[in-house]
Amino acid sequence: MARSGKSGGSQQAFFAWLGMSTLIIIIDQLTKIIAKNNLFEGVARPVTSFLNWTLVYNPGAAFSFLAQAGGWQRWFFTGLGLVAAAVMIWLIKKNTQQTIFCLAMSLILSGAVGNVIDRIVYGAVVDFVDVHYLGWHWPAFNIADSAITLGVILLIFDEIRRVNK
Repeated sequence: MARSGKSGGSQQAFFAWLGMSTLIIIIDQLTKIIAKNNLFEGVARPVTSFLNWTLVYNPGAAFSFLAQAGGWQRWFFTGLGLVAAAVMIWLIKKNTQQTIFCLAMSLILSGAVGNVIDRIVYGAVVDFVDVHYLGWHWPAFNIADSAITLGVILLIFDEIRRVNK
């Protein structure tokens, strides 16, 4: 894991990373509000030959894992997301000068918090992006999920780069 620099700029960098996360959370929540106000649940609205807007509520985790678990998963994943967010904030604060690492953590943080907000407010994660090809559909997702995915890719890249130094 990366080491932090001890300087007056580290607090500014910390707030910049949190600001970026906040901006992504706002974009995520706004797009979900737009989807909820303009789409009907389960009804695809074609955008291109490979993309639909389709409103779906996912009470489970990625790929609808535990979606049929009976309700306890809502609070389990909410708690897990809050603990993960606290750890990521701590990691960002500790490593503010490590650009790729903090970018990755900020993206994952924003996605986790965006989906926690959904679980608290709606009881499930609001998904609306439906990518498909020749009748095969990727599970619906949202901006928060995209931020998490990009953050994980960057985190893996950063670790490979660090190990290869």
